[in-house]
Amino acid sequence: MTDTLRLERVRRFINTLQQSRALGLTVEDADENHLILCLPYSDHIIGNPETGVIHGGAITTMMDTASGSVMICALPEFELCPTLDLRVDYMRAAEPHKPVYARAEAYRVTSNIIFTRCEAYQEEGKPVAQCVGTFMRIGKEATPKSYRDLITGGEA
Repeated sequence: MTDTLRLERVRRFINTLQQSRALGLTVEDADENHLILCLPYSDHIIGNPETGVIHGGAITTMMDTASGSVMICALPEFELCPTLDLRVDYMRAAEPHKPVYARAEAYRVTSNIIFTRCEAYQEEGKPVAQCVGTFMRIGKEATPKSYRDLITGGEA
């Protein structure tokens, strides 16, 4: 699969998720086993109105979405992989009025489980949060064909 095809599939998948659309998440990059999402700053994700700091729930949702979406980059065929476990560690508050990025990696893929790690950041080398996750492989056949075709463009 080409990186262009991965990028298109991840974008289609992200656009099917209501929480991703509500947060305004965009896909910045996708290649084999990696992807980067962007969470733009907006007033409706502010957690502390006095400081303008982004709510931690928005960052956690972005990281879960990035970690769950990286399967599209790691697997040869699209299949849904529900979250089994996600552990998030916050390092610092995100700076107000700046986007936050999530870089996710699928670092181990087995026949049943996919292991991921993800870092949320605004500047390289200065993480806002990081997480590790495990996702259950349910198989291509357990994903409705109409949904698979929506994500893959009917290609696989």
